[in-house]
Amino acid sequence: MTNVDIKTIAVLGGGSFGTAIANIAATNGHQTVQWMRDPEQAHKVQTERENAKYLPGYKLSDKLTASSDLALAVAEADVVFISIPSKSFRQVAQQLAPLIKANTMVISTTKGIEPTGFTLMSQVLEQELDQARIGVLSGPNFAKEIVAHQQTGSVIASTDAELVSTAQELLCSSTFRLYANKDCYGVELGGALKNIYAIITGMATTLGCGHNTNAMLLTRSLAEMGRFAKELGADPMTFLGLAGVGDLILTCTSDLSRNYRLGMAIAQGKSLEQAEADIGQAVEGVNTLRLVKQKADELEVYMPLASALHGVLFEGYSVGDVAAALMGGEQNTDVEYSHN
Repeated sequence: MTNVDIKTIAVLGGGSFGTAIANIAATNGHQTVQWMRDPEQAHKVQTERENAKYLPGYKLSDKLTASSDLALAVAEADVVFISIPSKSFRQVAQQLAPLIKANTMVISTTKGIEPTGFTLMSQVLEQELDQARIGVLSGPNFAKEIVAHQQTGSVIASTDAELVSTAQELLCSSTFRLYANKDCYGVELGGALKNIYAIITGMATTLGCGHNTNAMLLTRSLAEMGRFAKELGADPMTFLGLAGVGDLILTCTSDLSRNYRLGMAIAQGKSLEQAEADIGQAVEGVNTLRLVKQKADELEVYMPLASALHGVLFEGYSVGDVAAALMGGEQNTDVEYSHN
């Protein structure tokens, strides 16, 4: 590292992505504490230098400290990354509020939506952390590949230019790069919405669909994402970047994705409950689908793929019937924003 100020970093969350981000920061020489709710897990990570639960087999930097003491983890932090499942995100933000310094940079890496008011994680932070400077990190990032030093690109989004440049300096390495974007809402929507379509492509793969079908699904998924995001005030052009089409391609083409694996299990005849239980971790796309379907109906946004998946998971429709209905649906324009 050269010409980079050493920062004090806290990463909240003991899962795979939080661990990957914390390990990059620590490897770059920053004083880094990773907070985990479970004291036993924190102790094991601290002593064994490995997150055996989520990233087994990958040695962590000796400069990374694991702790279950939230106040200790964030007390001196210049930058806090939050990598908590969306269902617990607000609770952790509320716990964080009285513990951080004024003007602390707080960056969400969580790809999900809170049910109340269709609230994204940056909006939760705005509501709960009055004096914080807020950003979002999202992109086509499997944690296992990050810690294995596979070349990876991601996006840091904020209207705060200093926050963006700070995050880029903190996490820049020979194998990890952060690209800037000012459209927080669009970047977050990309990270959340693509999980819906990963379930669909997982189903399609298991049903034996070919490359033609998958290409059509990916492209029309991107059209739906952009259409929905534009209606909510995001820039649809954001979806042409890493946080949009990049994350969509990654999540919809790999069985490292929990959402993709859920789709595969559904197509094999498993119930939603059994499929989720077998995966054993949060599958954000299921909750996101419920919320997006409700919001799309409310706003009258045409989202045939999301509606079809909702029919299969929650309304008792068969996969075959839905596939036939989709091919008989509206033949709209291919690229919707090219002349705007």
